[in-house]
Amino acid sequence: MTIPERRSDDVPTDEARVDEALRLLAGAPVELNVAAKRLSRGSGVYAWWAAPSVFPDLPGLTNENVPSLRLLYLGRATSLRGRILRNHLRRSGSSTLRRTLAGLLVSEGYRTTWTDRVVLVPEDEARLTTWMHTHLLLTWAEDPDPATIEAELVRRMHPPLNVHGVDPDHIQAAVVAAKNSYNASSRPAEPPRTP
Repeated sequence: MTIPERRSDDVPTDEARVDEALRLLAGAPVELNVAAKRLSRGSGVYAWWAAPSVFPDLPGLTNENVPSLRLLYLGRATSLRGRILRNHLRRSGSSTLRRTLAGLLVSEGYRTTWTDRVVLVPEDEARLTTWMHTHLLLTWAEDPDPATIEAELVRRMHPPLNVHGVDPDHIQAAVVAAKNSYNASSRPAEPPRTP
């Protein structure tokens, strides 16, 4: 049996991959319990959406299919299922999104502690996960090499919670302040002083 050679015109261009990802990311967002059943272990990009009443002072691209929602955050993953379920919905230590949300929700009294970095205390990790299930929805697009398209997607979509790779004109001062506040909320213990 011979394997047919793959022709170069069979391989989608980066532009075609960006366009397909944009199409899928702009689709109707789903609730997180639905996403948990549908997410694959494949690589790709994902977008978090919320009503404008969630962080009303931040702008966000309106969802084409559900105009009552706007884009908050865009990311990439080598495993969509793992990144969303094990990081973004569980651990602030490995999720920039969770740390940013906790910083923005400081008035809700989220508490942190120091491990090898600033993390939410266990009760507040659970509380933030519940908040995310209540307020956020998700879209995603599988892609074999999401790192090559993420920057272009961020450039085109201007997600307000993203800071890295964002055009300086679109960086949100409130998001930067929230990240800094979160990161300063706990510090490593000082070693005991010797007399």
